[in-house]
Amino acid sequence: VLRCLGIPTRVITNFNSAHDKNLNLSIDKYIDMSGNNLHLSEDSVWNFHVWNESWFIRRDLGSFYDGWQVLDATPQEKSKGIYQCGPASTRAIKEGDVNLDYDSPFVFAAVNADCVTWIRYSKKRKERIYSDTRKIGKFISTKAVGTNSRVDVTANYKYPEVKEISFKISYAQYKNSLMDDRKILVTAV
Repeated sequence: VLRCLGIPTRVITNFNSAHDKNLNLSIDKYIDMSGNNLHLSEDSVWNFHVWNESWFIRRDLGSFYDGWQVLDATPQEKSKGIYQCGPASTRAIKEGDVNLDYDSPFVFAAVNADCVTWIRYSKKRKERIYSDTRKIGKFISTKAVGTNSRVDVTANYKYPEVKEISFKISYAQYKNSLMDDRKILVTAV
């Protein structure tokens, strides 16, 4: 419909799409001390979810948020009492501006929630035992213009994930590096 009105619109697919039911920006899983799932959270991760983006000028939010806006024609949760989602600025999603109207926190979680596992010792005591910050929001895609190729638009929604680099050095190398620092200190005096 928006294309018929002359508004640029495209379909977006998000793989490993979070469904953050309680809007705490994480997908929580609770287990007991034996490792059994306690089913205390309604959060879930879907294989994929599809929504639309349309290009709007955002006078209500300011020009910083102009551009592609998320509109979900099949929302699964109520927003302000009715089933609706958007228009949420993709710029707001990428920048983590989750305090804006139009379902920004829900869309942010869909592409960038942390998956957190908690061990529950009692009703009052729980402990986070695992957190996966990379699982959600993979291969966010749209169709290329004029071809059936996939265009990756993940960078419109989130910054690249930080990769942990593990390296090992021998004790001798570490000790030698300390000696080099000492030489610099002595030379400076």
